[in-house]
Amino acid sequence: MWRLKVGEGGGDAWLRTKNGHVGRQVWEFDPDAGDLDTLAAVDAARREYTTAGRHRLKHSADILMRIQFTKENPLMLNPPAIKLEENQDVTEEAVSASLKRAISRFSTLQAHDGHWPGDYGGPMFLMPGLLITLYVTGALNTVLSSEHQKEIRRYLYNHQNEDGGWGLHIEGPSSMLGSALTYISLRLLGEGPDSGDGSMKKGRNWILDHGGATYIPSWGKFWLAVLGVFDWSGNNPMTPESWMLPYCLPIHPGRMWCHSRMPYLPMCYVYGKRFVGRLTSLIMELRDELYKVPYSEIDWDNARSICAQEDLFYPRPLIQDILWATLRKFIEPVMMHWPGNKLREKALNHVMQHVHYEDENSQYICIGPVNKVLNMLACWIEDPNSEAFKLHIPRIHDYLWVAEDGMKMKCYGGSQLWDTAFTVQAIVATGFIDEFAPTLKLAHNYIKNSQVLEDCPGDLSYWYHHISKGGWSFSTADHGWPVSDCTAEGLKAALLLSKISPEIVGEPMEVNRLYDAVNILMSWMNENGGFSTYELTRSYAWLELIGPSETFSDTMIDYPYVELTSAAIQALTSFKKLYPRHRREDVDNCINKAAKYIESSQRSDGSWYGSWGVCFTYGTWFGVKGLVAAGRTFNNSLAIRKACDFLMSKELPFGGWGESYLSCQDQVYTDLEGKRVHAVNTGWVMLTLIDAGQAERDPTPLHRAAKVLINLQSEDGEFPQQEIMGVLTKNCTMSYSQYRNIFPIWALGEYRRRVFVAGKK
Repeated sequence: MWRLKVGEGGGDAWLRTKNGHVGRQVWEFDPDAGDLDTLAAVDAARREYTTAGRHRLKHSADILMRIQFTKENPLMLNPPAIKLEENQDVTEEAVSASLKRAISRFSTLQAHDGHWPGDYGGPMFLMPGLLITLYVTGALNTVLSSEHQKEIRRYLYNHQNEDGGWGLHIEGPSSMLGSALTYISLRLLGEGPDSGDGSMKKGRNWILDHGGATYIPSWGKFWLAVLGVFDWSGNNPMTPESWMLPYCLPIHPGRMWCHSRMPYLPMCYVYGKRFVGRLTSLIMELRDELYKVPYSEIDWDNARSICAQEDLFYPRPLIQDILWATLRKFIEPVMMHWPGNKLREKALNHVMQHVHYEDENSQYICIGPVNKVLNMLACWIEDPNSEAFKLHIPRIHDYLWVAEDGMKMKCYGGSQLWDTAFTVQAIVATGFIDEFAPTLKLAHNYIKNSQVLEDCPGDLSYWYHHISKGGWSFSTADHGWPVSDCTAEGLKAALLLSKISPEIVGEPMEVNRLYDAVNILMSWMNENGGFSTYELTRSYAWLELIGPSETFSDTMIDYPYVELTSAAIQALTSFKKLYPRHRREDVDNCINKAAKYIESSQRSDGSWYGSWGVCFTYGTWFGVKGLVAAGRTFNNSLAIRKACDFLMSKELPFGGWGESYLSCQDQVYTDLEGKRVHAVNTGWVMLTLIDAGQAERDPTPLHRAAKVLINLQSEDGEFPQQEIMGVLTKNCTMSYSQYRNIFPIWALGEYRRRVFVAGKK
């Protein structure tokens, strides 16, 4: 039986940590674990997902984790369920009972180190990179046990679409990237070309019916070339010499967004080496299975520039064709022969120096799953027996998550800090602090233990790194990459808890650490007042013209976002109230500039586009909350009035809101199919309207929404897992499995305290 291990290193000598592995999540298989009832419950959950759920609701409900935690953290308080009839009004008693049920249940899902573990999957292109890397390095069966491989196969089959293909993400239509990479993954895991009760044949037919694997986008072309089922001449050049250009040039890769820069770094090394894995019999079979013509007859020049329509979100402009042709015809031939190969060798060494720096400063977790496996591959190519490769191996398991739909690769090592900071704010908003003191105290410990306490070593400008000291990463301190909004939310939670008695929530964070957080937070503000993710915006938007990906949008530079800017304003205004003398002028200037950025980025219809959540309900929540924190009100801010009008225009007839991920992709507000309500979207809008003073004007929409949330609550106190609510690069969704509870709790808590209680006063 699979067991989730939290905060453990397992005594592995190849694991490094800065804080005792706080926040680490690893699933281990124990053949002797679990009684008959537990094993039956796990099998039933898997069967239910596969036979009834997978085409209706793609997201897992994390049932395996819930089965485990139900035994480890039994529910102590279980108030009766509340359901309101059509003619019944919402009462304070009903809201309070709903909240206590929800928080009681949610508290049982908290790990012993204070965070909330959960599914953070979604994209379908992550696992194939890992499997290809392990296959070509000969480590597949060593790193992944037969039980791991069985669960990965389960996941890949479960997320096959009805047309036979696989999507870019679990809720997406079939794409060549998802289909070809997943088909290959299943073959690497031992599935035959006709396995899976015809599923493999359906998958292969989808690929061939859409032109074959020559139509895979550029990221897929790279992985297929590594595996040996695509010729390197069918790839556009990724020249390692670009890293040796003068940094003053706007096109220097050190100026790219780190989530593009860090994968591109090892990709340059692999491309520069033209590495190809061993040509096994399986590879030769795949060469026959993936293409419509014999492998020896493929026109690789043509293959380099074609992409399936299903994957072509961002067609290449003419300038790219000119750039790639120049590099391919004039630069690469020079670099492949003397004396140019001397420069190539120097560039490859330079690239690997940066790869090792990234590995060491993230404890071999790396910034994300894509560059994690690419760095690992580059280390093996450099030296198959290297210490670096061995240090990479145990950190693979930080990215693997098991649920009833199988084993997936997470988008990150997890969302530990992010979810914990939001949960603290949600529980405190309810006013039930004393009742849930142990939960808050554990969460407080996690926040304190997860702050990054030092900068990376050396000259940060040489390594293209921003400062780190005082920040919080999205996940753990070991990860080591602070993010502006994670730092803001961590700071907000720490400040909230500092106002509560230490006897209830533990000792507050030291003041100097709060000052460090404020310092790094303000360092992320760009000239236009907006806040980017990991670093300042280092180049220009026109760099997208040479972005090599046909599938992902706005990935070349670190753009400012309304969500991050709003979070920074909220954190700084909270800090200013408690520490009014600390850098007051800098703090005030930062808040004022950031508020103006938010106003300037509002769309004409009154909404804000949400870049990290689905979508306009998410972005508008942040837009309004940031302006309110900066001192704007419904009465004195046209932006807030327009935002409220926008949200009210999207309310469903029976109350509440439900927004589809298609809003992100199409950049037009789109209801869920069937105009269904979603608990998370409804929570975001309720929080927005409450902050904007809707209760004073007309509380009716809030009453309707609260009733919807109360009636959505399950018998066990949780809110249901519905459609996916996270997004990146406009078109790829990702799971935030804790949102289903966090935002209904937060919204109902604010509703109880600021509508009912305030109304009585």
